[in-house]
Amino acid sequence: MEIEYWWLLALPLFFALGWTAARIDIRHLLSESRVLPSSYFKGLSFLVNEQPDKAIEAFIEVVKVDPQTIELHFALGNLFRRRGEIERAIRMHQNLVARPDLGKDQKVLALYELGQDYLKAGLLDRAEEMFLKLESTPYAEPGLKFLLDIYEQEKDWHKAIVTAGKLEGVTGQSHQKDVANFYCELAASEIMHSRADAARPHLEKALSHHRLCARANVLLGDLEETQGKLDAALEIWKRIESQNPEYLSLVSERIYRVFKQMGKTKEGITLLRGYLAKYPSLDLLNAVFNGLLELQDVEGAHALVRDELRRSPTLLCLDKLLEAQLLDVPVERRQDLELARTLVHQHTQGLAMYKCDHCGFRARQFYWHCPACGSWETYSPRRSEERALAA
Repeated sequence: MEIEYWWLLALPLFFALGWTAARIDIRHLLSESRVLPSSYFKGLSFLVNEQPDKAIEAFIEVVKVDPQTIELHFALGNLFRRRGEIERAIRMHQNLVARPDLGKDQKVLALYELGQDYLKAGLLDRAEEMFLKLESTPYAEPGLKFLLDIYEQEKDWHKAIVTAGKLEGVTGQSHQKDVANFYCELAASEIMHSRADAARPHLEKALSHHRLCARANVLLGDLEETQGKLDAALEIWKRIESQNPEYLSLVSERIYRVFKQMGKTKEGITLLRGYLAKYPSLDLLNAVFNGLLELQDVEGAHALVRDELRRSPTLLCLDKLLEAQLLDVPVERRQDLELARTLVHQHTQGLAMYKCDHCGFRARQFYWHCPACGSWETYSPRRSEERALAA
C-alpha cells in the first residue's frame, strides 16, 4: 500500500490553521462580552431563576447604558405587554418606530408589536392603523388576522368581508363560511330595523359564498313569514334538511307556528314527527309534544315521549316523560311524581346546554358566533347530553 507523503506534511498545517481560527473566535467573543454591561448578564441570570421583575430592571439599566441594543428593546416591550404593563410596552415600541436608524425589517416588526400593544390596551383605532401598514410585508397574514378580529369586535361587517377576502388571498385558506356569517349579521341588523328589502340581498350573498349556510335560510324564512308569505317560509326552512339536518331543530317551533297560522296543525305535526324520527333532538321533541297537547291528545303526547325515551335514553327525555305523566296522573300519586320530576328537572339544567366544538364553552343559548373564542358556526344545535349519547 502506497502512502501519500504530502498528507503527512499537510496535517500540521491544517492543525495550525484550525488553532488560529479558534483563537480568533474566542478573542472575538471575549471582546463582545467585555462590551456588554454587567446588568445584561444579571438580567439573564434573573430570567434563568424565574425572577422576571428583577430581570426587567436589569435590562432597563442596559438600555440606559447602551441605547443601541435594539433587540433588547423588542424583548423588553414584549415582556411589558405580557405582564400587563401596556403603557410601558407602548412607549418602548413607539421609541423603536421613531428611530431613524432602524432597518426596514425592524421597522415593520416594531409596527407589528406596537399594533399588538394597542390591541391589548383596547385602542382599536390605533391598532387598526398599525396593522393596515403591514400589507405586503412578512407580517401581512398575522396583521390581517388581527384586523379581522378588530372588525368583528366593532361589528364593522363590511370591512370584515373585505379583510377576509384579503386573508384568503394571502393564506390560500377558505374564509367563505365566515364571510357568509358576516352577510347574515348585516341582514340581521336590517331585519332589526324593519328593512326586509335591504336584508334580502345580504342573505342571498351569504348563500352564494357558502351554500350550506343554514343561518341564511333561517333568516330568509323569517323574512317571508313577516311578509305573510307562509308557504314560501316553509319551503325555505325545509331546505335546511339538505344543508345540515341538525339545524332543523332551530326552526321546529317556527314550522309549527306557521302551520298553525295556516290552519294545518296536524300537517305540521306530521312533518315534524318525520323529522324527529330521522333526526332526533330535544327541540323537535318539544315542538311535537306541545303540538299534540294543543290538539288535546294527551295520550299521544305521552306515547311520543315514552317511545323517544326508549330510543334515546337520556335524562332530558325522562324529564319530558315525567312532565307527560303529570298531565293525567291520579291525585294520590301526583305529589310523589312532582317530587321526582323536580329532582330530575333540576339535574337536567346542566345537561340542556349548547357547547362550542372549538373551545368547549357551554351556554344555555345557541350562538352562531362563540362568545368565548370568536369562532363561527362551532355550536351544535343539539344539547350536550344528546351529543354525548350519540357519540
